[in-house]
Amino acid sequence: MLPDGFAGVTVAAAIEEWDSAAIEDGKAERGEVTLFIQPGKIRACCQFLKQKLQFERLSNVTAVDRLPAEPRFEIVYHLHSIERSERLRLVCRLGGGNPEIDSVVSVWSAADWYEREVFDLFGVAFKGHPNLKRLLMPEDWVGHPLRKDFPVHGKRYEYRDE
Repeated sequence: MLPDGFAGVTVAAAIEEWDSAAIEDGKAERGEVTLFIQPGKIRACCQFLKQKLQFERLSNVTAVDRLPAEPRFEIVYHLHSIERSERLRLVCRLGGGNPEIDSVVSVWSAADWYEREVFDLFGVAFKGHPNLKRLLMPEDWVGHPLRKDFPVHGKRYEYRDE
């Protein structure tokens, strides 16, 4: 459902018309629109935004660890419509237990390495990703260094026993 004050935001209204359950929340501050999307609808929503609303460019995918808050993680997608010179931020909130969300590589191939980076540094899995493996850390690294519960003092690197 659209939050109050979103009557003039055409992108939000179009998503609402397409699937009224897709938007959980939203905010518009300083000319920037952020929509909080149901995690189970992210791939379909991105497909809709690309095909119907010309958000042809995925600028970035990143994550935020909100520990100790729950849901713990936010997966953030920055989209760009070159034709309209319009930007949009999508956010999906995920619980900390076993964070997992659908991959959007099938929508934008540029999501490939962004999703791998989030997987590597935050430990969020992307279902349907064609090659989900570590990108920056060694394959035998234990843990995810951008999680707020990752140790910052003492021994950080451990080899996995094989």
